[in-house]
Parts: sequence; C-alpha cells; structure tokens
Amino acid sequence: MKNIIEVSNLVKKYGDFTAVDGISFDVYEGEIFGLLGPNGAGKTTTLEIMETLREKTSGEIRIDGFSLGKENNSIKGIIGVQLQSAGYYPNLRLSELIELFSGLYNVDTDPLEMLNLVDLKEKAGAKFKDLSGGQKQRFSICTTLINKPRIIFLDEPTTGLDPQARRNLWELVLKIRSEGTTVMLTTHYMDEAEYLCSRVGIIDKGKILTINTPEALIDELLKKGFTGKREQRLATLEDVFLNLTGHELRDE
Repeated sequence: MKNIIEVSNLVKKYGDFTAVDGISFDVYEGEIFGLLGPNGAGKTTTLEIMETLREKTSGEIRIDGFSLGKENNSIKGIIGVQLQSAGYYPNLRLSELIELFSGLYNVDTDPLEMLNLVDLKEKAGAKFKDLSGGQKQRFSICTTLINKPRIIFLDEPTTGLDPQARRNLWELVLKIRSEGTTVMLTTHYMDEAEYLCSRVGIIDKGKILTINTPEALIDELLKKGFTGKREQRLATLEDVFLNLTGHELRDE
C-alpha cells in the first residue's frame, strides 16, 4: 500500500510541556485512519500540525510527497479541513457560504451539487445559524470537499449528535472514502472507530501506544485473557433505539 501521509519523530512543545512526544506513523492512501486518545493526549494538536494550522517543534511530516514546513501551499491544495461551527458566518445562507469557500480555494463549484452530496440541497437558502446540529456537521464536511481534496481531516465529527445523525455521518464518511479520498479522524467514540476505521493509532501523553486494525487490537487483548464485564451481545442499546425510532434524519 502507498503511504499518503508519513509522520516521523513529530514533537510539539509549549514551553516545558511536551504535547506531542516523538510520534511516528503512516497513513495509507484510501484508508480511514483514526487517532484515538483521552483528552489532552495530543491527537488534536497532531491533526492541526498536519493541517498546517500549527507549527511543529521538530520531526518530519510528508503529505502526498510534500514536506510540511517547506511546501505548505502545495499541502493546502490537496487537503480538506473540517471547521468548527464558529468558523462560519452564521447569517450567510449555505449556498453563499459554498460560493465564499469556492472563491477562497479559487475553484468553480455548483453550490446545489455540493450540498446534494451531504443531503442538504433543500437547505441551500437556509442560514447556517438556523441549522440543526447534524446539519451543521454535514455542512462542515461538505466544505472540506470543495477543492476536491485527496485527504480530509475530521476532528470528532459526530460529537453531540443524536443516534440518527451520527449513523448518517458514518455513512457519509464511508461514501467519501469509497470515492477515493483518504480520511484521517479523531473520535472519543470507540464504536465509531471500530465501524469506520481501517486502522487506528492509540495515543496517550503525547506518545503512540499502538497502531493496528480494530479487529487485530481486540484479538490481541482477548489473547491476553481479557473478559468483558458482561456477556457480549449481537446488538447494542443504540441498535434498539434506531430499530424503534427509525434511521431517517430528523433535522427539522
């Protein structure tokens, strides 16, 4: 498999505090790679460095062959970064925001076509501030796709969403990956990582503890004699909830 992201001995320090402590990992082209860890582990800092939003202290990062710190403009042209809600003008309509971002990327885009990708075509005339939480998250992912990136970065994309909106986001991310885009994400939801990610890296206190497929990591734990606190079932409470209430989005 071809590496599209290569991180080698990455360090980020804030004074005497080391947020990222010499981590190394690769991301394969066309995979969904999850960076998992508790609050303060260094995962968001790592993403922001890769997105060219923060400067590294030391180490090397190459994104699709381009060297971070030397070829940042080339990197910016091939990545998509999910903004938080505060990054959007709340009183602009979605179609206007798409046009604004298209101008920033210097690309021609059909706003309705872009919004249709994330099931928001009917909201083209709505203001961003009037969207539901799920709609805002879908729109934020929509804006990452405007410049047709080779890689998109998603930082906790489903935090605060209800089960229907969360599952919808999962399917959207899988759709994006199926069309050839590499996805790197962070999440606190282990079921989300297990469902979406080809591989995950677990980070704590600025260090990578392990990298593998979710299935392989679970198998390794079971081989050590681990047993769960209760019998494993073939369905979860979330499955029960969705079965009773349906999978359709309720954004109104």
